[in-house]
Amino acid sequence: MKPTAQRKAIYPGSFDPITNGHVDIIRRIENLFDELVVLVANSPNKHYMFTAQERAELIRESLGGDSKVIVDIHEGLTVEYAQSVGAPVVVRGLRAVADFEYEMAMANMNKHLNDEVETMIVFADPKYGYVSSRLIKSVSVYTNELEELVPRVVCQAIQKKISARG
Repeated sequence: MKPTAQRKAIYPGSFDPITNGHVDIIRRIENLFDELVVLVANSPNKHYMFTAQERAELIRESLGGDSKVIVDIHEGLTVEYAQSVGAPVVVRGLRAVADFEYEMAMANMNKHLNDEVETMIVFADPKYGYVSSRLIKSVSVYTNELEELVPRVVCQAIQKKISARG
């Protein structure tokens, strides 16, 4: 009997910070694959609230240490990372129509760079359709009422960051 190939996928993003929408997508797709890598993108051109290591740790804590989900950090092209770990699928979340053009352009660019990598779009649960990391960071300056939008550990980490800034 021929052994079956492992089904690997990557769910990339900045996750600055991870939201309940991200966690929802991870939970919905993790059993579709033998291995799911949540890939923390780290671009030197971006300014983040949390370091890449902090974001990775917040993801691990938010997922409760699920051994099937691997959290990694990468600086560079996602398709290059996908090829290096043998993952033919990149998963992207889609919240609203406004996200569609960007995600389609990204999927087409990835296909151009590596035609062996497919992009899988997963629609956000409607209750998280308006939640984005950018909005969380903006709102968190004025309120700590974020429990329904981000995992508890993220809420605590945001409050700590804001307190440290004074």
